Amino acid sequence: VVFLALLTYCTGIDGQSTWTQPPSSSVSLSETVTISCKTTQSTHKIGWYQQKGGQGPRFVHCDGCSSRGEGIPNRFTATRSGTTGSLTIINAQVEDEGDYYCASWYSAGNSWVFGGGTQLTVTGQPTVS
Repeated sequence: VVFLALLTYCTGIDGQSTWTQPPSSSVSLSETVTISCKTTQSTHKIGWYQQKGGQGPRFVHCDGCSSRGEGIPNRFTATRSGTTGSLTIINAQVEDEGDYYCASWYSAGNSWVFGGGTQLTVTGQPTVS
């Protein structure tokens, strides 16, 4: 709840850059998916955060970062091209499902600016018999 309040507060205030993300994306089990995030202005590094139901957000990776968040496998890679940031997940697994938010530090406003989030669904999950 606190994160969502912060997200609402930090998205597009005072004429700063805003982020555009698709609201949802899906990928088949073991396949590759890329989630994109476009900004209205050039920015510093673009970070990605994962949030699962009932949990706080956790850092995944950022473009130009040498390390990933704690417990994040190297199947997750953040890149950028101009004003578009991308998070690519290879060999998608069931545990990768969740909401993914891009974010960047907005120095003029001394705040983080977050995208609206993309809900990732992994399809073709194995059935338990």
